[in-house]
Amino acid sequence: MISAAQFEKEIELIISNAIREDVGDGDHSSLACIPAEAQGKAKLLVKDNGILAGVDFAKKVFAYVDAEAKLDIKIKDGEKVKKGDIAFYVEASSQSILKAERLILNAMQRMSAIATKTKEFVDKLEGTGTKILDTRKTTPGIRALEKWAVKIGGGENHRFALYDMIMLKDNHIDFAGGIAKAIQKTKRYLETNNLDLKIIVEARDMQEIEEILNEGGVYRILIDNFNYDETKKAVNFISNQCLTESSGGITLETARKYAECGVDYISSGALTHSVYNMDLSLKAM
Repeated sequence: MISAAQFEKEIELIISNAIREDVGDGDHSSLACIPAEAQGKAKLLVKDNGILAGVDFAKKVFAYVDAEAKLDIKIKDGEKVKKGDIAFYVEASSQSILKAERLILNAMQRMSAIATKTKEFVDKLEGTGTKILDTRKTTPGIRALEKWAVKIGGGENHRFALYDMIMLKDNHIDFAGGIAKAIQKTKRYLETNNLDLKIIVEARDMQEIEEILNEGGVYRILIDNFNYDETKKAVNFISNQCLTESSGGITLETARKYAECGVDYISSGALTHSVYNMDLSLKAM
């Protein structure tokens, strides 16, 4: 993953771009009927059950919109919530609350859904030693928020993007002329460009796993679309030569059986691409 400083920069960019997109030259609905000096108070009402995520993001949004905004946090990121709970109260300019409202709700509803889904996987894998990873199957423009939500839910982040890790998948391998050539070219590229990036290589069968191990220098092997028996065989063959990751259509129902094969990680795009937003609302008081 990227550094903490770079991650913070990504969050700042998301906020500034979202406010630009939503507010433009002004929130004319509020400007038309609410005096600039009017102060207001609102509460973040939970209308669903799950894991709350995005409270710290909401703090950043309010700080961006109104440096004088005051939040009283009642429920923190990562805590369980139920319908009727109040996550926080905010006091600020009434115009500021309305300006920030939609961005905060859109983000928190999405993040809470992802955190809730992630926690389900984490609970399913408890005791196995296998960790759940996200993927790059994220919503364009808000990847940092979605990966943040995975962490809040107890999962781990895979690479952030194409630039912070080498991941040789089937198309890379085929275009490069095979496993050996792909790995060899990658090592030369990293050395030539003085880059220190971990290498993950996808394997489609046991023969490819053997080829990967013969080349060496690989951080993790992605055991892709193997069944349970094949996965167990692959893990035993790889042993402690590098880390292992299972992927390919793994669901909440099948995750534990893959974990019991001994893999270090399971990656699932479902954490971010197949969730239903948690119902939240920001209510004036």
